[in-house]
Amino acid sequence: MSETRAATEPVVDEQLALEHGLSQAEYGRIQEILGRQPTFTELGIFSVMWSEHCSYKSSIKVLKTLPRSGARLLVEAGEENAGLVDIGGGRAIAFKIESHNHPSAVEPYQGAATGVGGIMRDIFTMGARPIAALNSLRFGDLDDPHNRYLLEQVVRGIGDYGNCLGIPTVGGELVIAKAYKGNPLINAMAVGIVQHDRVVSAVARGKGNPVFIIGSKTGRDGIHGATFASEELSEESESRKSNVQVGDPFTEKLLLEATLELARRPFLVGMQDMGAAGITCSCSEMAAKGKSGLRLDLDKVPLREPGMTPYEIMLSESQERMLVVIKAGFEQELLEIAERWELGCTRIGEVTDSGNLEVYSAGDKVAEVPCQQLVLGGGAPQYTLPAKRPAYLDAVTELDINSLPEPENYNHCLLKLLSSPNIAHKGFIYEQYDSTVRSNTAVGPGGDAAVIRIKGTNQALALSTDGNGRYTWLDPRIGGRIAVAEAARNVVCAGAQPVAITNCLNFGNPNDPEIYFQFQEAVAGIGEACRYLNTPVTGGNVSFYNESPEGAVYPTPVVGMLGLIEDLAHITRPAFRQEGDFIVVLGSLNGELGGSEYLERIHGLVQGSPPPLTLDTELRVQVACLEGIRRGIIRSAHDVSDGGLAVCLVESLLDSPAGLGADIHLSRRLRNDELLFGESQSVIVVTVIEDQLLPLQRIAMEEQVPSITIGRVTDQARMKINDLIDLPREQLEEAYRESFRRIMEA
Repeated sequence: MSETRAATEPVVDEQLALEHGLSQAEYGRIQEILGRQPTFTELGIFSVMWSEHCSYKSSIKVLKTLPRSGARLLVEAGEENAGLVDIGGGRAIAFKIESHNHPSAVEPYQGAATGVGGIMRDIFTMGARPIAALNSLRFGDLDDPHNRYLLEQVVRGIGDYGNCLGIPTVGGELVIAKAYKGNPLINAMAVGIVQHDRVVSAVARGKGNPVFIIGSKTGRDGIHGATFASEELSEESESRKSNVQVGDPFTEKLLLEATLELARRPFLVGMQDMGAAGITCSCSEMAAKGKSGLRLDLDKVPLREPGMTPYEIMLSESQERMLVVIKAGFEQELLEIAERWELGCTRIGEVTDSGNLEVYSAGDKVAEVPCQQLVLGGGAPQYTLPAKRPAYLDAVTELDINSLPEPENYNHCLLKLLSSPNIAHKGFIYEQYDSTVRSNTAVGPGGDAAVIRIKGTNQALALSTDGNGRYTWLDPRIGGRIAVAEAARNVVCAGAQPVAITNCLNFGNPNDPEIYFQFQEAVAGIGEACRYLNTPVTGGNVSFYNESPEGAVYPTPVVGMLGLIEDLAHITRPAFRQEGDFIVVLGSLNGELGGSEYLERIHGLVQGSPPPLTLDTELRVQVACLEGIRRGIIRSAHDVSDGGLAVCLVESLLDSPAGLGADIHLSRRLRNDELLFGESQSVIVVTVIEDQLLPLQRIAMEEQVPSITIGRVTDQARMKINDLIDLPREQLEEAYRESFRRIMEA
């Protein structure tokens, strides 16, 4: 392979490769591939493409065990920038979730904002118009001012970027736990819609076809962002703010519209956004997919900073940029689209048949690398790392409930749970988001799942993000299963059939055998649940190295669930509807307190086994609930989760019309705290009018699902449960709706 080393290219040695995050063996492999030492620019190219963030080198073998195809999936997981699901009528839904954890830890506003911008580009680069955004957030204890600062800035970054872009942020979740101190988790999800015949692929093919950059100029922000995301946070991480990208949502809006116009043009060959690893990643992946090569002239790349080196240009992760390949002869048409949307558009190279990524600067060839050797599924390394069951599991899973005193005052206990930042109303957060822009939001933040209408049809989408790191820490496989099951249960409660998932897998250092065990087991649990519930995995993101000097975060698999509602009349909400309705439990209340919010909040323990989950039972409960909704029998539905049955009932009550209350009578097979606060899986609380009670029981019998009537909606504006709880609605409202705001304003 011919090579002219530019005068500005430093000499590369093994030590420099190690400083770039490459192992000794990987550096040796690079020399074998090239037949020589790499140039400095080539070293940068390999270091980002073979980083954990881009290559999935420690996770891909495990990820391949997940169900990655299905009847509705138009592309298999990993084939394109996002998953693509057929919803009929020639329409498809593109959706994906990704992390921006490390950037948000050191620069929370821009880290969160560019996380939203990046996931949006993954959607519209496929030709899909984004219609909704969600997020899943984790922070350390909020009695620490720094954690409150991180949360405030992250929320502001999400809100500002999404609001300026004009995409509704319709749902999400927030978890507060000591384990996330120093390393918050910021997972962003986006959903878009596209006609089948307008789907765009991330491919470069056709010798001589021109390659363009559309969008913002290239600067030094974000250089080595992919590598930064592939190492642990440390006390020095604050100095790595230059690794965090800077976002411009107004330019992104113009880029979105230009991209969607371009997607309708027959001269478009392929397109990919410049996310992690910037020009390097988009060029190498598109060329590898097209079994072609690319020749780039870096002198043509529009720069916003003087004196940038080839290394910096290739690795920059400046935002709001798109790499576009078109058929030769249509350059003017492309330029006209860019001009109409006031965007820069510059030809930087052309497609070749060499199979190589050739990079020139100032007349010198500074890099020539086989594209296939750079990418996942090609020459990028793949590892199976050692795994070992964590020693702590033997100690933490033991829990003697009988050794715990029962609360003396259940009213006080319930109010304390409602005041917990993991349960309390999150209006302080989502009121900063525009959740109704574009006027398609049928159910916004705060319920089990958000619901978005599909314009011009009688269909809607139900969307949910779910994951419980505490469960996964206590039992990784069960935690993985529960993440899928609860996400599916949430969209079912909204009246939707679960269709498919995307996931974001947040773990510590994979080179720690105990961490890798957690990862393998959680993925196995996700796979088991997805197969049983028929919700294949469309893609997602793995985020490793989520550790700080305090230690690793909880192993946190986050599941983004897509559900389909075929009739808008089936949209269902958690709120009780009217006085006299019967309150019915579908499923079995087993009262498991292991890993519960009650156990940590009231007793200060993170201990025990998570609630058991039988997938057959889970599916039956979901089928029964959906059937009751579709027949018009069920008037409200809300699943039991954090805080158990008592919290579930209060949440439904407080969403209901003013003046309503509930009078509940429960049998006492369990301890009172297990009955009220146990986080039983596969349980949904529904309401029906009196003459629909028997039809609901018949459905439950047909599906072999236990059902029990536990009370009625009243006009007394208070919650009464046996002789244990008797609280006025006003007091419940105060604890639930004001606590989080008070915490943040402290």
